[in-house]
Amino acid sequence: MYNQSDSRYTVDPKLVNPRADANARRLMKYLCDIYGSRILTGQQIGVESTPELDILYGVTGKYPAVYGFDFMNYSPSRTERGAECRDTDTAIDWWKSGGIVTFCWHWNAPKDLIDLPPDKNWDTGFYTKATTFDITQAMDHPESEEFQLLLRDMDVIALQLKRLQDAGVPVLWRPLHEASGGWFWWGAHGADPCIRLWKLMYDRMTNMHKLNNLIWVWNGQHADWYPGDEYVDIIGEDLYPSVRDYSSQQEHFQKARTYTKQNKVIALSENGVLPDPDLMLKDQALWAWNCTWYGTFVYVTEDGRREYSSAYTEREQLIKYYDHPLTVTKDELPNLIEYDI
Repeated sequence: MYNQSDSRYTVDPKLVNPRADANARRLMKYLCDIYGSRILTGQQIGVESTPELDILYGVTGKYPAVYGFDFMNYSPSRTERGAECRDTDTAIDWWKSGGIVTFCWHWNAPKDLIDLPPDKNWDTGFYTKATTFDITQAMDHPESEEFQLLLRDMDVIALQLKRLQDAGVPVLWRPLHEASGGWFWWGAHGADPCIRLWKLMYDRMTNMHKLNNLIWVWNGQHADWYPGDEYVDIIGEDLYPSVRDYSSQQEHFQKARTYTKQNKVIALSENGVLPDPDLMLKDQALWAWNCTWYGTFVYVTEDGRREYSSAYTEREQLIKYYDHPLTVTKDELPNLIEYDI
């Protein structure tokens, strides 16, 4: 294990929710304890199938420490059209097997889906281009149908988060991601309505639904979109550099630190290519965890068989990442149910 004494990596593990439950506090304490000295390996789940873990294990002989899930297919405007999802069940099993859980939510717009093929189908309704849903109208008018539908959708996802809480699962919870890019409807009308939506979601899930298993990971990717330190536990950056670009992404790591005047844990909450551990050490860009996106970033299908793809991260580079003393794989995690807080 590396011993980094840089004060930037000294983070108070106190969560923004003062009623955070014991397992959430244990996970946050562990993240802060290793921050700056170890990096958790991670992988996002596939939407319709989950071959990524088996493929990673086949190449490295190890599983990632963090498994990424998505509440997308629990969105009401998807379930009413027949979508189904088992990510909550899979996440509970992953936690029980000793892994760490993170969830994002590709939130299909509650209404006003354009639903025109080929690139504006209802099932791409989280994209700005596929819906006319107006977040500003919704947030400016709490009496409106649009606002009430926002509450309905949040309450549906809260039920899934409650299932996780009841199973003892702490969640690295990353809603409203990549907002400043504008390609998702929650970021389509600027920072102000999105920040208000974040605060509304935090209040409703924390105070109304009493979800105390959440570690709030903000991923807005621009200082103007930051809702405030009292609403954020961890800052995430989503980065997709050119293929086989193994740089540490130091400039993005340093930029993320400027969003707050406090020391916050900084994570590589999505990535395509894996950064090189030696370069991360050299540049002191020590992300808390990575979460490689799924599908073609991991595998290709040839003759009906799924095999590891070196298109983005070469096989040897993947093995180096999973074998490196800087990184933590699932087998190296402590028993987080008994972790000392």
